[in-house]
This record gives sequence, C-alpha cells and structure tokens, in this order.
Amino acid sequence: MPTFILMTKLSQESLGRLRDRQEMGTRWLDTVKQACPDIKWIDHYALLGPYDFMDIYEAPDQEEAAKVAMITMEKGAMSAETWGAVPYKRFLELARKL
Repeated sequence: MPTFILMTKLSQESLGRLRDRQEMGTRWLDTVKQACPDIKWIDHYALLGPYDFMDIYEAPDQEEAAKVAMITMEKGAMSAETWGAVPYKRFLELARKL
C-alpha cells in the first residue's frame, strides 16, 4: 500500500486544551478507524516546529488518505497536509532505473 504522511497544525482552540489532548486524539483516531478501516498506522509524533503532529500511515489510495486529512480538519486542526512518501530503498531502486 502507498505510504502517506499527515502533517497537522492544531487550531488555537485545540492548543488551548492541551490537557485534553489524549482524549481528543483518541476520539480522532476512533473516527478515522471507523471511516477508514483499511488504513495501517505506522507511527505518530508530536513535533516542535511549524506543525504540531506527524502521522505516518499506509492507505489503499489517495482518496482514503484524503479522508484522514478531512477528518483531521473536522476534529479541530487548523491545517492538515497529506504528503505521499516513497520508502528510501524503493526510491533507490527507482533511481537506478533512470
């Protein structure tokens, strides 16, 4: 399955409720899992920088990946960017074929 990276920046309202972050995150993940059961979660990071969170996951296609971003926006993110990612070993294989 293709790999995707979700870069999330929380809204000011969500940032003001950091103590509730675990509960909010659990509700978000439950919603995503219900709407997108074929998503395979690889990892989740809190970030120190221009984004607040990074999620790495596999999805069957771009439409499923887009649903994750749309749910993220609906659940309080100010922005949610979805990036396609190629595993480095596969990138090297592709480069050798050039």
